[in-house]
Amino acid sequence: MGLPPAVLALLSCAALALLTADLGSAHPAPGAGRSDPGLVERFGRLSVGFGWRNLTCPVCKTLFAILDIALLTDANEERVARAVGEACVRLHLADEQVCRQITELFRDDFIRALQESLLWPPEACALLLGSPCGKFDLYAPWNVTLPKVPKPPVVPLSPPKPGSPQSRVLFITDIHWDQEYVAGSSADCKAPLCCRKESGSPSWHRREAGYWGTYSKCDLPLRTVENLLANAARTGPWDWVYWTGDIPAHNVWSQTRKQQLSELTVISRLIRKHLGPNVTVYPAVGNHESTPVNSFPPPYIHGNRSSAWLYDTMAEEWAAWLPEEALQTLRYGGYYTVEVEPGLRVVSLNMNFCARENFWLMVNSTDPANQLQWLIRILQASEDKGEKVHIIGHIPPGLCLGSWSWNYYHIVNRYESTITGQFFGHTHWDEFQMFYDETTMSRAVGVAFIAPSVTTYINLNPGYRVYFVDGNYKGSSRLVLDHETYILNLTQVNHLAAGGPDPDPKWSLLYRATQAYGVSSLFPSDWDGLIRAFVADDRLFQQFWFLRHKGHVSEPCRDTCKTSLLCFLHSGRYNEMQQCNLLEGSGGRRTRRTLC
Repeated sequence: MGLPPAVLALLSCAALALLTADLGSAHPAPGAGRSDPGLVERFGRLSVGFGWRNLTCPVCKTLFAILDIALLTDANEERVARAVGEACVRLHLADEQVCRQITELFRDDFIRALQESLLWPPEACALLLGSPCGKFDLYAPWNVTLPKVPKPPVVPLSPPKPGSPQSRVLFITDIHWDQEYVAGSSADCKAPLCCRKESGSPSWHRREAGYWGTYSKCDLPLRTVENLLANAARTGPWDWVYWTGDIPAHNVWSQTRKQQLSELTVISRLIRKHLGPNVTVYPAVGNHESTPVNSFPPPYIHGNRSSAWLYDTMAEEWAAWLPEEALQTLRYGGYYTVEVEPGLRVVSLNMNFCARENFWLMVNSTDPANQLQWLIRILQASEDKGEKVHIIGHIPPGLCLGSWSWNYYHIVNRYESTITGQFFGHTHWDEFQMFYDETTMSRAVGVAFIAPSVTTYINLNPGYRVYFVDGNYKGSSRLVLDHETYILNLTQVNHLAAGGPDPDPKWSLLYRATQAYGVSSLFPSDWDGLIRAFVADDRLFQQFWFLRHKGHVSEPCRDTCKTSLLCFLHSGRYNEMQQCNLLEGSGGRRTRRTLC
């Protein structure tokens, strides 16, 4: 049976909310904090032959009941895809070529996920029209199960004795290598990604792409990535490396599996080449590693639609760094655990199983791949053995789906004495998120470090992070004691006095955390104190704002901007506003869109 135009319009709208998520910004959405009026009100009248204001709740439910039947026929998938592409063009979400390509890329997997999802007509209409039309509980609450082992008494943290060993840990995230980057191309274009062959030449009043990178919506040429790795090799030695993903560029509408695997292989081998065979790298899976972007089916999805094509290649490329036991869980669900040194274990999580943009979670979002329950088993075993654990991942937990984020927060609370480091990327900024004792919500129990990106996307200097961790000795806390951020100052290296780019640029120290913020350590209580200092001392906050952007920012952050950022820093779980109310002058609610 054919799909009526109204049904096509409805599906187009719902699909576009996910399919074009990658074309947006990481900045907070305008009007954040108001109750969601539904997709109808957000999109207004669509020019697809259907007036949204004609839609009533009963009609919506009838149409989606028809849609459920219509999607059972594969012949309708082509019509659905065409409708989504047409809506994308008419809504001006991207230019026509991008709309057509991204729709075709997402078509098969997205429609299959929609067919297998638990989305009933009343829930779909609640999503579109708002809560008066029904209850939308696609991501319904769920809880993990903790062992009945009592939580050990919490021992107050104390700095290590002077002269105690420290570990130097290199941290790399969000490389976003663009194979199509061309120096001299237009840095200001209509496409979601510029500085490319297809961006054309800049006109007289527009900027051009720099040799080493550009302050614009551009990613990096391979030479900049190689220069970073060569610089990091010279400034070693490194005890180990954390690498939290996002290798490909942001041209998500035109990527192929072959391209993704090629870039994964090239960057993995470049890291091995420059850092040497004696440095172990612990990678994590980013949301850009797959194509379509954000598409990470849970392990019960088999065959060509599974993620085996990606995980198997990761296992091959990372076998030099990871033992076979870790490679087994990597192939299964993109996560693993490894003993780094006696007394320290790393857990690499696949944070795509917490991501709202992963449309496969429409099918079932309850602890995908049983990852959090697996994490609990690892943490309990480490607690029993007296091990400390570092957790690495791509997406920060405070940006995850609500139930996932709250369960993770609960796990961090239970194992606060075991989890001594949390390391993430994804936002491209230099920031952090706090965890507090769930009983009082006042005592800081953990901090998630969010490191700056290698890429310039958007308007940033390239950067990387170095962590100084309490070292390898009996009784070590394995806590982060300090960290440094290094940048490539594009203003300097793209234009030497002679007029050309620096042929061998040096990455420079932007800041060291303890010196910049006047603290003696980086324990959770120190970061909690810094947030309160940011509220009272705007000069200190503006310094954080400058460093957050890796030394390139055009205007200060005040009023709502400051309030929103303080709320983000203060809570490592999604949509938790109680902590904002604890900050005088910083109440209110905000939402934050993630980089895709």
